Order: sequence, then C-alpha cells, then structure tokens
Amino acid sequence: MSWFGGSYEEYDFSMFSESHLSVLAVICASLIGIYVYRRQLTQCINRKTEISIAFFLLLIEVFYHIWMVTTDSWKLRHAIPLELCSISLFLTVGLLLTQKKVIYEVLLFTGLLGASQALFTPYLNYDFPHFRFFHFFAVHAFLVIVPLYFTWIKGCRPTIYSVLKTMLFLNLLIPVVISVNNWTGGNYLYLSHKPDSASLLDLLGPYPWYILSLEILALVLSLLIWLLFREKETEQLLEKPFQHRA
Repeated sequence: MSWFGGSYEEYDFSMFSESHLSVLAVICASLIGIYVYRRQLTQCINRKTEISIAFFLLLIEVFYHIWMVTTDSWKLRHAIPLELCSISLFLTVGLLLTQKKVIYEVLLFTGLLGASQALFTPYLNYDFPHFRFFHFFAVHAFLVIVPLYFTWIKGCRPTIYSVLKTMLFLNLLIPVVISVNNWTGGNYLYLSHKPDSASLLDLLGPYPWYILSLEILALVLSLLIWLLFREKETEQLLEKPFQHRA
C-alpha cells in the first residue's frame, strides 16, 4: 500500500502541477454545477446524503491521523486539529448533522477564507495518487462546497451579525490556541511565528503585529463575503408569494 505509506520523495507535490490544476478544475466544475442545477439538487439531496458526507469526512480524517501515526509523523506540535481548516472540518460535520444556522454563519467565512487559500496554495508534500493528496483536496473541497450548498440550495444567508459572530468565535479561539502553542511548541494558526516559507503574512508586518493585521484582513474579507451572499431585496420579494401560499 505505497499509496498510503510511501515517502514524499516518491510523490513529490508541485504547486500548479498537472495534478493540482486538474483537481482545482474538478472542484470549480462541481461548484458551477451545484449553482446551475441548484433547483434540481433540492429534490435530489436528502438527509441521508448529508449525514453520509458528514461521516465520510470524519472517516477520512480518522484515516489521516492513523496514517500520521503509522508513519511516525503524528506530533503534538502539529497534529492536533487546531488549524483553521481542521476546525472548519468539524464545523462542517456539525452543520451537516444538525443544520444549525449558527454553525453555518461561522463556517461560511472560516471555510471559504481558509479552504480557498489552502486549495490554491496547498502546503502539501504528497502528490497524486497518494492518500494524503486525496485527503487534503477532498477535505478542503467540502469546506467550500458544504457552506455554498447550504447557501444556494438550503436557502441560508449570512447577516452582518454573522460576521460579528465569526470574529467573536475567532477571538475566543486565539487565547486557547496560544496556550496550546506554548504547551506543545507548535505554531497553530501561525500565532507563534510566521511560516518558514514565503506567505501572505510576510506582507502584514513583523511579529506580533501581523496577528492584528491578519484580524483586520479577516474582517474585511468576511464583510466582502457577507456582501456577496447576503439576502437581496429581490430575493425577499420573490419568496413572499411562496411564503404566503404556504
């Protein structure tokens, strides 16, 4: 099972390689398909499908941790699920299982912001067809697909208070993650130092000021997402006859 346990030298991943661009094309095509056929999908996707996707995400995450253990790469300083996308994964599972709008309100922002950056600039060593390649892109794809599915098909919409809830959630998370970083020597959420490789954080000032810059950037981008996906007045007018008829 070299696809599960092979070394990264055997599956060396390159950003914007053929495999990377191919999987991005598949994800983009899926999103376009979900939007174009959103009315038909309303009839096709049921609770069993949503629950099945939730358990698939949990299962593939479990296999990821098993893989790290078997390859002796599971370390406290990086394997605890405290990165933004790991947290968004559990929010995604929670949303699929409970359909709670408060989870949607946070996931829409954390999922789109975190996963889109990860998909286009993946921090990944293993290329196709290694297990880690499938895990990375499957998880991050669903972090984008699920909140957009709840927006386009389930009819959820963010409000300005959704932005405030997200910022509150992130700021409550920060002291917890800082404590874990101090305990493990890790760098979860890049709160201890900037990543060793070149990144967007290089443009946001020195430590610790880049953390404040990152918060401001997160707020601005969240406001843009809210403006893009908020409920429009025309949508409210279109829905009124159906609500009245019901």
